[in-house]
This record gives sequence, C-alpha cells and structure tokens, in this order.
Amino acid sequence: MNDYLIKAMGYNNQVRAYATRTTETVAEAQRRHQTWPTASAALGRAMTAGVMMGSMLKGNAKLTIKVEGKGPIGVILVDSNSKGEVRGYVTNPQTHFDLNAQGKLDVARAVGTDGMLTVVKDLGLKDNFSGQVPIVSGELGEDFTYYLVTSEQVPSSVGVGVLVNPDNTILASGGFIIQLLPGTDDETITEIENRLNSIEPISKLIQRGLTPEEILDEVLGKGNVKILEKQPVSFRCQCSKERIENAIVSLGVDEIQSMIDDEGQAEAQCHFCNETYLLTRKDLEELKKAASQ
Repeated sequence: MNDYLIKAMGYNNQVRAYATRTTETVAEAQRRHQTWPTASAALGRAMTAGVMMGSMLKGNAKLTIKVEGKGPIGVILVDSNSKGEVRGYVTNPQTHFDLNAQGKLDVARAVGTDGMLTVVKDLGLKDNFSGQVPIVSGELGEDFTYYLVTSEQVPSSVGVGVLVNPDNTILASGGFIIQLLPGTDDETITEIENRLNSIEPISKLIQRGLTPEEILDEVLGKGNVKILEKQPVSFRCQCSKERIENAIVSLGVDEIQSMIDDEGQAEAQCHFCNETYLLTRKDLEELKKAASQ
C-alpha cells in the first residue's frame, strides 16, 4: 500500500479531520539517514505531523518545522508542502535508548523538553508566518497539539506514531489531526473528547494495519466522517546539482578560485536527503566563468 493522506469533515461539518499513512515515507528517511529506533520514531512523528499540516496549505505554499528540545537527538527539521511532499532529518540520527516505563520508544528522552517547537510558513507573501511554542512533553503529538491550540488558536488533537522493526527498518507509521471548527456544539465536543480518551493509542491503530479512513472511523465514529480529498504522500527533496551550482556561483569568483586551488573540486551534501554532489575542476571553472559575468 502506498502512503496517502485524507482530508475529511465530521459531525455535519463541525469538525475538520486529517489522517495519513506515512510508512514508506518514514522508511525512506530512515534508509537515507540510517536512524536508530528512537531517532526514527522522533523523526517519523515530526514528518507525519508535518505532512498533515502541509496539506492544510494552498497552492505552492510550504512550511518548515523545527523541534529543538535540547535532548541528545539534537534538532529535528522537517519541510513539507500542500502536495503531500515531505523531507526531514535529525542532528544525531544514531540516537537510541531502552524502552520507557510504558514499554514504548523513549522519544521524549531523545527530543528533550527544554526548548521550542517552531513552525514557519512560506505562503508566497512578502513575509513568512512564524509561530513558536515551548515543548510541553517531547512526545511530539502533544507538542503539535499545543502548537495548533496556542499559536493558531484552533482546538485540535494530534496523534502520531511510528513502529520500528528489530532490524531498525520501519514497520508502520501514521497519524491524525482533529480540529473543532467555530460553533461546534457541546454535545459533539464531549463525544469527541470521550472517544479520544477511550480509543487505542495511534501506534496500536497503525500496528493493526488500519487505513487512514479507518483511523478516522475509530477517532470520530463510523458514520460521522465525510471524505473530501485523498492525496499521495512521499519523501521528496528539492535539492539538485543545479541548486548547488547556483549556490556556488553566488559565492563569487575569488571563493570559487580558492576551491580550485585548494582541492581541485568541490563536494556538497544535502542535510535532508544525504545526497552527495561532486563538482569537478571543469565544473568549477565553468561556475567561475558564470560568476564573473
């Protein structure tokens, strides 16, 4: 099954809902960065939340999520857009601990709780929108919930989960976001709160192999969900050799000449996808020529 995301409404258009399967997407990130289980869970949860939040955008808008909890994993950085494309990395991918008291991967210990969650939206306007909140748990689901409620003033619930195989590969990954729209009646709010308190953890729903549609049925109740849209989800990086070349041209003739004199070549690696680009002496000579024009 390929990864995908659904957008839906619930309870006669009083509730907005998103759910996604990100197993292959997170698996690609794990493969590229060789993350260990706890780091995989942290990065996968952030990417899963990121792809759902990206789907809330319109057109060519995109967003960047930065999780900086001062834990041993370092910074988590995630980029996503409205097309279901997401990429991400962690500073220290080989981070792992014993399971926590609940028998789960200890994401909070890896992420840390003494820092900030920042979301920057590029909506194609003159200035970007930026929101920032303190990290409240380090488990990330609760932290993204707190961000949406506090920074964007939308009553929300975020569930994200990642399961890792014994060989470090990704078994399953996915999540949901539920948002109450203005005017939601008290009865609906109470019913949703009760369901959220009684359903299995998102990781268990994912482990059972539930589709995004079935996840929303569990969260909101069968018959209460109206699917509006379905879109593919994938790990996709925007890096390219052309972008690297443009960046080098912007350094100017003297800097490029130094590269030629010192190494005779240049090598650049993308943090997001670990792709390495090698520029030969001939490439650098061409770029120096372009920089001089």
